Amino acid sequence: MRYFFHIGYNGHTYNGWQRHPKAHSVQEAIEAKLSNIFKTPIAINGCGRTDTSVHASQYFFHVDIEQDIDFDLFFILNRILPHNIAVFDIIPMEGKQHARFDAVQRKYDYYFHTYKNPFLGQLSSYYNVKNLNLQEMKKAVALLPKYKDYRAFCTAPDKNEHTICNVMDAKLYCSANEQHFRFHISSNRFLSKMIRILTGNLLKIGKNELSVDQFEHHLSSKEIPEKFDIAHPTGLYLSKVTYPYLNLEPRTEFNNFAKSDWIEI
Repeated sequence: MRYFFHIGYNGHTYNGWQRHPKAHSVQEAIEAKLSNIFKTPIAINGCGRTDTSVHASQYFFHVDIEQDIDFDLFFILNRILPHNIAVFDIIPMEGKQHARFDAVQRKYDYYFHTYKNPFLGQLSSYYNVKNLNLQEMKKAVALLPKYKDYRAFCTAPDKNEHTICNVMDAKLYCSANEQHFRFHISSNRFLSKMIRILTGNLLKIGKNELSVDQFEHHLSSKEIPEKFDIAHPTGLYLSKVTYPYLNLEPRTEFNNFAKSDWIEI
């Protein structure tokens, strides 16, 4: 029978979701525990890849388990998984639904702060910048849903069948004191490093090192820049994944840092 697992993880100590030779991945950690439980090799299929040190406050994977589950798998798996991986739900599926290919929308949030904070080191990226030009950053963010081809914001565009992304929403938020920031974006798909490249460009715009017109030129012309400005991986979260048949609310308390005063810029 096929099962969907709804999980979350802190990716700080992992080399991303995807299994890699000689690298510590979230997928490998989960597969090892499931294989021990069922005493047979278990392979799982995730809803997408995340980079090294990137988090997921909502993530799904599917697995086919032929054995009858006559024990509390939810309890046992949460007990033996590392502290930075949590299972929220185990959902039996009628059919062969696919965690990756059936997803119709993915949402990401990128958090950064502008002062040194010893308690945010694993959760949000620190950029020592002052007086960001928020209005210009807002103009750039507002452009994103108007364009579909993100070839200029991908590190390896030719490795994809195409570079079309249906960006449905993009917003920029800040805290009341304008020291915590959140860049939110949703799309049906994302390209390699796309969100971190977009964030790096937004930061350059905020520092008046890049104009909105220059930013839009890459969107409209699809001209790949000579150098990518890629934001740090820390602070990036896969925050929601939606399916036609499954739309669960994420555990947002894990990536809002207990804050409730986000203001849309």
